[in-house]
Amino acid sequence: MPNNARVFIIDDDAAVRDSLAFLLSASGFSVTVFETAGRFLGALPQLGFGCVITDIRMPEIDGIELLRRLNTAAVHLPVVVMTGHGDVPLAVEAMKLGAMDFLEKPFEDERLVNVLHTAFEQSTRATKVATDTRELAARLASLSPRERQVMNGLVAGLSNKMIAKDYDISPRTVEVYRANVMTKMQAGSISELVKLAIRSGALND
Repeated sequence: MPNNARVFIIDDDAAVRDSLAFLLSASGFSVTVFETAGRFLGALPQLGFGCVITDIRMPEIDGIELLRRLNTAAVHLPVVVMTGHGDVPLAVEAMKLGAMDFLEKPFEDERLVNVLHTAFEQSTRATKVATDTRELAARLASLSPRERQVMNGLVAGLSNKMIAKDYDISPRTVEVYRANVMTKMQAGSISELVKLAIRSGALND
């Protein structure tokens, strides 16, 4: 988890807000509190990344509607909903809308802290995967049509001579294209190139 990971608490109960803010600040989180989901949404453009903890039952914009609005705005923040007794069906609906977890009140302090640690760890992994996917797509897009053909031949296990015959070019030319493919795809070996091709979806084209 990053240092001073940001947490946004949304609850219309001042006592709950203060209690959670004290607990999470003492646990190393950077905490911002909001008494309504509307105020949170109004401040959202300036907030940056963080984990949202919201009560599921609030006046005007409740936790379910908050999730719907975040989805509509394509805002991808981990959300943990707090539910009262008997609100499990609402919690299930929240999970379907993208909430990563829910906590039934009353819950233990350690449970909340652990859920937040998990939320930040999952978000960090998801961000890395998304970044890696974009980078890999860019590498693939940098290949010329001929380089793409040579790559497809290489990952299919064809020799330079066989690829040359398929495309009516010389083996020496294939060697040049092969070197370009390995450089552009940042692959140190054919096995690595195969893995990259699979991850990029190139073999499904």
